[in-house]
Amino acid sequence: MKRIISVLVENKFGVLARISGLFSGRGFNIDSLCVAETQDENFSRMTIVVRGDEMILEQVKKQLNKLINVIKVQDFTDIDYVDRELVLIKVNLSKKSRAELMEIADIFRAKIVDVAKSNITVEITGSENKINAFIELISPFGIIESVRTGKIAIARR
Repeated sequence: MKRIISVLVENKFGVLARISGLFSGRGFNIDSLCVAETQDENFSRMTIVVRGDEMILEQVKKQLNKLINVIKVQDFTDIDYVDRELVLIKVNLSKKSRAELMEIADIFRAKIVDVAKSNITVEITGSENKINAFIELISPFGIIESVRTGKIAIARR
């Protein structure tokens, strides 16, 4: 089962290492991990996507709550939330494919952020499903390189 866990932490040296170590020590592979300061520079929010059964993840949440620099742990499994990912994708470009690539980007509300002679770089944000559908459509053009942020999420309530 895939879980999204949000962890509010003090913005201190070593906190990321301790939290990621907690997951690896329990044998969990982190699917994605995003960390950034909140509106208050003293705190950071970590959005962690992991897979695992409910019992073990409950134990991990308890262990997270025991860490000294952790302020709040929130599991998004049973609550309404909004999530997004950001992807930058560099795609092969020819005169023939330019119009079609731009049309697909427009349909998905993606932004063209860089154009070179032989490639184009596109930025897309959205749900995992939207991004995967976009990647599937542009794959035949030849993806040179891509980078994906991983999921960020916020509770709706």
